[in-house]
Amino acid sequence: MITLSVVVPIRDGERFIADALASLCRNARRDFEFIVVDDGSVDATGAIVDDFSADLPGLSVIRNPAPLGLADARNAGLSAASGRYVTFMDGDDWLAPGYLARLVEAIEGLGCDFVRADHVQVEGRKRVVHRAPLARRGAVLDPRDAILPAGVRTMVDYPYAWAGVYRRSLRDLLHFPGSLHTAEDRPWIWRLHREAATFAVVSLAGVFYRRQVAGSLTQVGDERQLHFFDAFELVFKDLEEEFLPKAVRNFCALLAHHLEIADRFTPALRARFEERGAQLAGSLPVELVAEAASGMSASREATLRTLLPGLPASSRHRRDREDP
Repeated sequence: MITLSVVVPIRDGERFIADALASLCRNARRDFEFIVVDDGSVDATGAIVDDFSADLPGLSVIRNPAPLGLADARNAGLSAASGRYVTFMDGDDWLAPGYLARLVEAIEGLGCDFVRADHVQVEGRKRVVHRAPLARRGAVLDPRDAILPAGVRTMVDYPYAWAGVYRRSLRDLLHFPGSLHTAEDRPWIWRLHREAATFAVVSLAGVFYRRQVAGSLTQVGDERQLHFFDAFELVFKDLEEEFLPKAVRNFCALLAHHLEIADRFTPALRARFEERGAQLAGSLPVELVAEAASGMSASREATLRTLLPGLPASSRHRRDREDP
């Protein structure tokens, strides 16, 4: 009987996959399984994973002959999972010893559909704990109650699939939009909070998340970045009116962020990105977009208003919001 399935998607991760798997060895239990999805790697990733077959009990490998993307790689791992619970780890991150056992203890003790946790952000030698944006810890709550208020950072602004553990009985709620090659976690977290019954947040920071990794989608400026708009079209689809102000603020803040770092795009791709941004923003209620703009820092508001020159001024100006 498998208690926990850990899904680890990886593509061309020879620099980091050994660290990731070594950390899983320090978390292994006989009732845990570890599913590595090698998403079309052409470097030494596959050979390194194979080297761990004798050291990591419960290790299995799915090999995609050609890359399918992070969403479909995770979905392949989910389809192969047999545990009562499931969690994720990216192949360039690592876990603290004993973290998975504490994560399972948390969800079993609370008895809810999913549990969210804090994480440690890693940049070079720098380590910073990032807390899930909910102050109440260790209490079973309604996930819908953690979406609002619109003007502050909430749990839908914390989309990291690897920062938590989930009942596998949630089934389709755990699957990612396979059409997306970036921002796939945005519609995923919104759907999870809108449709699951119960959740909790715990003060447990055992995931070490590497930022600024060369080759990661957050650093790449190719056409996959246009999937950001496809992701938010899914967020807005059939969204309840009560949540629309939050989703608009969420989208506008991220759009302004992408525009600030648009120098990574070619001129042609930047033009396409700006066109898609103006189209989607223009399809949203103008008063909500104006409120979202006035809730940003002055520089971000100016960036967004450059894209949307006809945007009216808002009656409220609040400059103290966190960046996404």
